[in-house]
Amino acid sequence: MEKVGVHKRDILVDRVEEAQQSQQEAQQQFKSALEQFSSLINFDGGDLQRIYEATDSEYQACSKAAEDVSARINSIENVAEALFDEWQDELEQYSNAKLKQDSARKLANTRKQYASLLKTMRRAEQSMQPVLASLKDNSLYLKHNLNAKAIGALQGEFGSIQRDINRLIKEMNQAIAQSEQFVATLKQ
Repeated sequence: MEKVGVHKRDILVDRVEEAQQSQQEAQQQFKSALEQFSSLINFDGGDLQRIYEATDSEYQACSKAAEDVSARINSIENVAEALFDEWQDELEQYSNAKLKQDSARKLANTRKQYASLLKTMRRAEQSMQPVLASLKDNSLYLKHNLNAKAIGALQGEFGSIQRDINRLIKEMNQAIAQSEQFVATLKQ
């Protein structure tokens, strides 16, 4: 895991920053899907097949973005566990009790901040699943009913999807802000 000259702390900072980027990209993708869904329910004639394909494409892109966020969070967990294990093991190497106590306190504080960050990230990650399910359901419904009646039936879903996406974006913003604080702490 550690590369020559690169410490686990630096790797963890990089992974957290990569996760922030993935969350920001996922936010944009979900916003784009909402815009596509909005244009779908405002459909006033034209090529329904093209509208379906665009809607399904947005769903697929959201699904990929969600997978990327999950992978980034998993990579943070792997590095953090290794960092904390190493830090804990190295506490026993101290001969100076005061320095050992200070390092142990910093480890405990960092673990606490990390646990809070991970909880926030996982909550945002879990919020993506119901939104993805709604997008998929609506995409499938449109696929199986390529007609104006199908679009009318989907109009009732728009408000729910819009609320879910807005809640998801809020949770992702919280995770991003918390990860920025965590990175700042690690860089001290």
